[in-house]
Amino acid sequence: MKGLDIMFDIKVLSKSDTEKLLKMNDVINVVENVYKSKSEDKTCVFPLIFHEFEPGVADMDIKSGWMKENNIFGLKLVSWFGENVKKDLPALIGTIMVMDATTGVPIGILDGAHITGMRTGAAGALGAKYLARPDSKSLLIVGAGHVSTFQIAATLMLFPKIETVMIYDPINFDTANKKANTIIDTLNNDFGINVDGKVKFTAVQDIKEATGKSDIIITVTPSKKPIIMKEWVKPGTHFSCIGADMSGKEEIDPEIFKDARIFGDDITQCVNVGETEIPVSLGIIKKEDIAGEIGDIIAEKTIGRENDNQITIFDATGIALLDLATAKLALDEAKKASLGSTVNI
Repeated sequence: MKGLDIMFDIKVLSKSDTEKLLKMNDVINVVENVYKSKSEDKTCVFPLIFHEFEPGVADMDIKSGWMKENNIFGLKLVSWFGENVKKDLPALIGTIMVMDATTGVPIGILDGAHITGMRTGAAGALGAKYLARPDSKSLLIVGAGHVSTFQIAATLMLFPKIETVMIYDPINFDTANKKANTIIDTLNNDFGINVDGKVKFTAVQDIKEATGKSDIIITVTPSKKPIIMKEWVKPGTHFSCIGADMSGKEEIDPEIFKDARIFGDDITQCVNVGETEIPVSLGIIKKEDIAGEIGDIIAEKTIGRENDNQITIFDATGIALLDLATAKLALDEAKKASLGSTVNI
């Protein structure tokens, strides 16, 4: 059959390609539209696939989905091989595949590192946009790793009134201190954000004190025990919980959920693998206590914060739709800029 001889041109984008092509404000808009589309039943999130090759040594997960309006489907495969550091390789490697939903033809293969950072930063900031107090002035970032930079960049874009950014690392204060000392240059050079003199960046060692001073708290750690306790939290605080994306992970005291208004990115994932998993399993809240998905607020199906004293939580487990939509944006921009490589398969 002649059909068997057909080959397809596929665009391949490297990490450096996506760094050149993606702008944070564009990614924020894309992620916001994805959440809205999901609320309007214009998307489908497929079941998560996870496999441990060797517990604590090597694993992989596949998140996938379909965006009906955009006519794309696809997946992101993330592998973690802890021994890679001894081989001068990154422990975490992500690959995104985008397919045409009208034909099944592959459109692009992209490195997932920068895309993951950008879409995750946008997600945390959007949780704050729709749930934090608009006059919020203090931001606390818990976890000073790679993704924290994207959280800071996106949140500062959406909250121009932020005056103080505190950075806490539960493992190494020096990591937080280095981030605080270099973040102004990073924001300017990598994101085009000029905050010199407008925002104070501080590495903090006392997480209890920092929590009590914070209007917005974004957690980005792989922790399996609470870092922030309920009694430290002041009324009106918003949490965007980013780190819990696997069963057993936990960044904040489950008791914080008891009187909070809670939203997720995908309720099923949140209850199974998100920050919400443990509060539900302990009976502190029920699945029915979750107010909805963040897209429900964007689509104006419900309201977010109900009053200035309310504690709000956005549980962002990470959904492939964000990766796919951001990857499609990168592919579209690559076409305009003639970037990337084309392979024929």
